[in-house]
Amino acid sequence: MRGKHGPESSPHPPAATLPATRRGFLAAVGAGSFAAGSLFALPNIVRAENRAEKLRMAVIGCGGRGGGNLDAVLGEQVVAMCDVNGKTLAGALAKAPGAKGFNDYRRLYESLKPSEYDAVVVSTTEHTHAFATLPALRDKKHVYCEKPLTHNVREARVVTEAAKKAGVATQMGTQIHAEANYRRVVELVKGGAIGKVSEVHCWVGRAWGLQSPEDAKKYGDIIAVQDRPVGSTPIPDGLDWDLWLGPAPERPFHEAYWPGPKWYRWWDFGSGTMSDLGSHWIDLPFWALDLDAPKTVEAFGPPPHPELAPASMHVKYEYGARGDRAPLSLTWYQGKDKPQAWEEGTIPRWDSGCLFVGTQGSLLADYGRHLLLFGPDVRDFKRPAESIPPSLGHHAEWLHACKTGAPTTCPFSYSGPLTEANHLGNVAYRSGKKLEWDAAAMKIPNAPEAEKFLTREYRKGWEFDRIA
Repeated sequence: MRGKHGPESSPHPPAATLPATRRGFLAAVGAGSFAAGSLFALPNIVRAENRAEKLRMAVIGCGGRGGGNLDAVLGEQVVAMCDVNGKTLAGALAKAPGAKGFNDYRRLYESLKPSEYDAVVVSTTEHTHAFATLPALRDKKHVYCEKPLTHNVREARVVTEAAKKAGVATQMGTQIHAEANYRRVVELVKGGAIGKVSEVHCWVGRAWGLQSPEDAKKYGDIIAVQDRPVGSTPIPDGLDWDLWLGPAPERPFHEAYWPGPKWYRWWDFGSGTMSDLGSHWIDLPFWALDLDAPKTVEAFGPPPHPELAPASMHVKYEYGARGDRAPLSLTWYQGKDKPQAWEEGTIPRWDSGCLFVGTQGSLLADYGRHLLLFGPDVRDFKRPAESIPPSLGHHAEWLHACKTGAPTTCPFSYSGPLTEANHLGNVAYRSGKKLEWDAAAMKIPNAPEAEKFLTREYRKGWEFDRIA
């Protein structure tokens, strides 16, 4: 088989170590440019000709984000593609002459022998991610999967365990993780620049989901919908709607669901903003503070709707002390909901951001910049030396890992628990309960009635237990 198996161990350097201040903005630092280099300072013992050998790739999901992911691997040998939209598939196949085309990924896996492919890129809608990734992991093939990794908590746990067993190179599509700015923030937090962190607040300005038509217009939602549509609209030419539904309960096609990203607000197909953008924003404190499973999760927002995720809500996670890490609260906000410091104007009112509150100061970051907030008594802060090497690029580091066995930075061993934590925010919201989470047993002892939201009902013929 081509390519070495990449390790599923933790990809990040070990950790060393916010009241937000009202004054004393010490430094505003934007992401800079960094010279290309190796991802990690590991011995390079792989022969050049092996590194140059092309991987045989299967690409599942070729439209939207999938089109970008396809373009990123066209330098390899694409042997098969799959998309439920025939028009999209035809356009993708034109980019890789000789590749086999499928509209059903189950037929793709039936057709390809394990000896005929090395790696798979999955960019379907999230309610089919687990179904498209698990067959490849069972064949011990490398997998790149878009975020969020799965549709629900149970699927995330199964995929994480399958990846560990397979011992292959995996990567979740959180491309911001590869940028320089996040690396500098992680170095500051781990280096103790703001002391011990006791609070983190992450917020996004996007307000997509259940809200009034007036708010949908005000906040720039891509569609205004308050309930399941009555009736149907014509199925677009080329789209196999039944295959698109996959494991989701059958329903007639309607333009309120497709094309993406309209579907992500519907619980049957997606998990709303919490799990979508949480994959990017909560990634930063997960990395900087070595987080994993929370002890408790509590959500606040409008009454839950049985079909639609909310446009605005917030979720509070509590983490216990571990080693020299202090107990920590992490709060997520979306849409109209914002942190108190943002509302009061004691921090810059960025549209989206992540605020770390430590014993010696605070740190505010977004995708491309970060800002240290110190009190007036801090005069001579010195930035720590850069210790996290620049990424080869989010896709490139995965391809490098497939060929060399080097680690990736968002393997499923890391992104699986991140996905679980994000989904738990929705479990707390949909159940209306403060959850006491037993991660090892995957149980909620204080609210067992909420456990139904850890998984879903699967359509007949698509039962998850068949592949789990």
